Amino acid sequence: MENRKYVLILGANSDVAKACAKLYCKKGYGLLLASRNTEELKSFAIENDLSSTQILKFDATDFSSHQQFYDELPEKPHLVLYSAGFLVQNQEAFNNFDAVFTMINTNYTGAVSILNIISKDNSNHNLERIIGLSSLSAVRGRKSNFIYGSTKAAFHHYFQGLRQELSDGNVKVNIFTLGYIRTKINKGLPLNQSLMMEPEYVAKQIVNIGNTFNNVPNFKWKIIHTILKILPENLVAKMP
Repeated sequence: MENRKYVLILGANSDVAKACAKLYCKKGYGLLLASRNTEELKSFAIENDLSSTQILKFDATDFSSHQQFYDELPEKPHLVLYSAGFLVQNQEAFNNFDAVFTMINTNYTGAVSILNIISKDNSNHNLERIIGLSSLSAVRGRKSNFIYGSTKAAFHHYFQGLRQELSDGNVKVNIFTLGYIRTKINKGLPLNQSLMMEPEYVAKQIVNIGNTFNNVPNFKWKIIHTILKILPENLVAKMP
């Protein structure tokens, strides 16, 4: 198909990423789905009859492989979605630095590594937009999730600067600050079910993104986001 646009989804095995892939396919995008688990992605593509899909091996924590990964892409992307993520609960993270190191490298360092490579490629005149998936945990440091939240806060800060860096080249940069989603990463956690969002709902917001830099889907989470930003520090300290 001539003039087809391509979307590169990094961390494409997440539930939200898969929902995005199906919507992008419906819009006519060619799919470059990248993850460590390529077998799961192949099964997903076959089961959902996703046309023009290419499955790629990508490890966010293997920084030395990122340049080669990008150089060997079968198509240079018009749109990039960074969906790779790793989460361990705060108590485990507080006592297990190996887990922390994996979170840092997946949620932040890996993003900086690959997105710097993509952003610096002046020969790719296709690139139109880069989207990152962040978390409400990034808004304020709270004792229940401050280690995971700090990786997402760094990610958010990077995207703010990346947006400024790429603005002269007319490449749009957006970030999604997400609350609870009914996904495998949250399965079994004691979360408020009334605040849960479905992956398909979140994916629809991502695929139909406008020009707003920081996007918070769902009005309940918009209210929570606003409260977290303005709450005095002494009250944040009393939160779980």
